[in-house]
Amino acid sequence: MPLSQNFTNHIRIPENNDWVIFILLGCIFLYVFMMNIIERDANLRDFLLQKYFDASNNLPSWIITSCVTTLSLSVLLSQYIPIVPKYVADLQVGGYQLNKFGYTLIAVVFFYVTKSALGFLFYQSIGDGKKWSIFYFTSTKFYFVISFLLIILCITHYYFPIDRYKIFSYYLLFFSFVFIFKVCFYLFHKNNILPEKWYYKFLYICTLQIAPLLLLWKLLFF
Repeated sequence: MPLSQNFTNHIRIPENNDWVIFILLGCIFLYVFMMNIIERDANLRDFLLQKYFDASNNLPSWIITSCVTTLSLSVLLSQYIPIVPKYVADLQVGGYQLNKFGYTLIAVVFFYVTKSALGFLFYQSIGDGKKWSIFYFTSTKFYFVISFLLIILCITHYYFPIDRYKIFSYYLLFFSFVFIFKVCFYLFHKNNILPEKWYYKFLYICTLQIAPLLLLWKLLFF
């Protein structure tokens, strides 16, 4: 009897992660569509190194890259959400309620949409609206690379035997490095995508880079 109880306690129900594959395949399909149709059969090197004045269809490429980044980031983070807040779980449509992935996806979409809208308003308010299109053109290249790293992390996270709780600290280090690198990338890029005056740069980094991240952290983990 004790042996059977011990055996029962060690039974592990395998996770069904088919949804992860479907989402990642959808992300890859979006990139294939973008490179073949929107970017007119451009290869990766040409896409990443193209100049602003030589590029076309920048807005659709930015939107697709943002969608892939949002989806892959939500897939990765959703496993670490402690619970779906009660006020969100109570919002049911047709008897269905949001799971952890759905809640994470909505939070991340809210994060990116709000940050992008405020970024647009920021550039318009300081009289530097012409730089906005150069800004999202340049940031598309950055997030394009980051999204591929996120897809690799998602595959590793769900389909390789790793300790998901021990590796969380490495994820934090990775995202901290990405954030610092992104700020430096924006500051020193040859396209000069940030405002010229130093106090506007400081204001942008504090209010549109750091503050939204703190808000996203609060929405997901508190």
